[in-house]
Amino acid sequence: MPVVELDKVFWRPGLAATPRQEWIEIQQTLIAEPTWIMDGDLGSYDAVEVRLGAADTVIFLDVPIILCAWRALLRSRERWDFWRWLLRYPRARMHKAIADYAPHATVHVISSGRSGVERLCTEARARAERG
Repeated sequence: MPVVELDKVFWRPGLAATPRQEWIEIQQTLIAEPTWIMDGDLGSYDAVEVRLGAADTVIFLDVPIILCAWRALLRSRERWDFWRWLLRYPRARMHKAIADYAPHATVHVISSGRSGVERLCTEARARAERG
């Protein structure tokens, strides 16, 4: 199963964005696989409707901004535009996009950070074991 980190596919050298139509075509190729996992939100550059429309499950990590900022700081030094995007992250836009483009999907909104992710993984393992 392809696991795709969108930011690693989307950004070109020098952090140049992939043109929108090309990005849509890349995603269409990726979602043509029988199973796939994609992570990430590329903000105003993104075309989330492509993958949301094909998703059967959506996991939205809606954790507090301070936690996101702390983890980003620990992970790497980011450019100023990343920080501006992070501090202004449009949660409402993403919730609306999920509602509009993935009404058929099972949606998990995790707002408790690591413990919420661990709980979701435990539940998924239990379902898989039950068959």
